Amino acid sequence: MLTATDLACVRGDRRLFAGLGFTLESGGRLHVTGANGSGKTSLLRILCGLSPAEAGEIRWQGETIADLGDEYRKTVLYLGHHNALKEELTALENLRTTAALAGVAVADAQGVELLERVGLAGREELPVRFLSQGQKRRVALARLLWSPASLWILDEPFVALDSAAVTWLAEIVSGHLRGGGMAVLTSHQEVAIGGGVAQTLKLSP
Repeated sequence: MLTATDLACVRGDRRLFAGLGFTLESGGRLHVTGANGSGKTSLLRILCGLSPAEAGEIRWQGETIADLGDEYRKTVLYLGHHNALKEELTALENLRTTAALAGVAVADAQGVELLERVGLAGREELPVRFLSQGQKRRVALARLLWSPASLWILDEPFVALDSAAVTWLAEIVSGHLRGGGMAVLTSHQEVAIGGGVAQTLKLSP
């Protein structure tokens, strides 16, 4: 269970939000909405433990994430708006490197299979700088296929994807929820995601 209580966020001299709270249980999904600049990405980074909140508290399974530290971070997969790929590395090298940093061993054959599943068959050995924006996004999204994390925090995961990839990703997230996982995501697109209990949290600028 992920619980946020009375969260507040300030950037510069501007308060983005205050008094924010929610509870997300196993199989649940939270869709964070709001205009640009309302604090969606800031909230996701706070939930990951990457940025401090101005006020409030976040608990995971009853313990504060500050107290849990690395134990909490191992349960979280954060996919930001930017793909966080190394342009000089191949798609396969990026996938294996990212997995290794998370403590997951992915063999070459397994990596090739995962990249095929995200529609990159034949492009595994291409340096990422030669891929389109949609293909780069697919490389980043391949993390969802190997990650053991139970909490997925996804910032605009459907950006730069064609309709087939949007459908594929929605099915991946749905499967994660049906398996008891949780997801917090932002998206300007209306995407049908099945499984679990859905909540919406709207931030106002």
